[in-house]
Amino acid sequence: MGVTLLAAVSVVIPCYRCSRTIERALASVAAQTLRPAEVILVDDASGDDTREAMKKLSQQFDPGWVKLVFLDKNMGAGSARNAGWDVASQPYVAFLDADDAWHFRKIEIQYAYMAAHPDVVLCGHGFRLLKQGVLPYWDVGQGDAQTVSKWGMLMSNRFVTPSVMIKRDIRHRFIERQRYMEDHMLWLRVVCSGDRVVKLPAALAAIYKDPFGVTGLSSRVWLMERSDLGNYRRLYRDGCISGFQLAVLVAYSLLKYARRLVIYVGYLRWKK
Repeated sequence: MGVTLLAAVSVVIPCYRCSRTIERALASVAAQTLRPAEVILVDDASGDDTREAMKKLSQQFDPGWVKLVFLDKNMGAGSARNAGWDVASQPYVAFLDADDAWHFRKIEIQYAYMAAHPDVVLCGHGFRLLKQGVLPYWDVGQGDAQTVSKWGMLMSNRFVTPSVMIKRDIRHRFIERQRYMEDHMLWLRVVCSGDRVVKLPAALAAIYKDPFGVTGLSSRVWLMERSDLGNYRRLYRDGCISGFQLAVLVAYSLLKYARRLVIYVGYLRWKK
């Protein structure tokens, strides 16, 4: 019998009342042309049938491939990812949300790039927004990786969370209990530390909700904006940006907020 090759990657999937979608997410990991070494499912104190669904799914795979972490209190996706990150055993960690999925070549392509470029600390890639029921199968385009600058990341979140692979042993983590824009804050901390961050042009993640949409967490427009402003203030306190740069970023963020608010209000009127 041949030996199954595994990528030195730990996949962390936070779960909150995700029993209807976690099977699709996990199936997309299991279907990878190069499987990650382990998958860590973290139940964020769902209080429903999520834990039972996780246990049943874990039994469908080789013993130890799917690890389960159960939190006693609901802490938010960032804290749940940290909990999974803490038990990760591999040198690279990749994040996937329980209601999204990956293209079947995601690990193969992204891990190969990270392994060949050890100076890269964080790597993201493109994504596609799919309708429910549509599987993440498409031809992957070619192109060169682009380095993401500090200002490029400050002006906008360049990565959806399910696109990111990061070195496990970096000193930064998601801010505990921050429930909005916590992913952007982590990417900002990494790039502001001077570590190299790149984006692959290939779309290797499938998102089943609009990241700037009007349902779920993304509909809470002001809470997202408040967290965005809080991220910039935190960077200022940490000495990552100057007072003038803070003012520019706050003004720019408020303009984006106004635009999103117009879109959101328009959607509510259309729903009526």
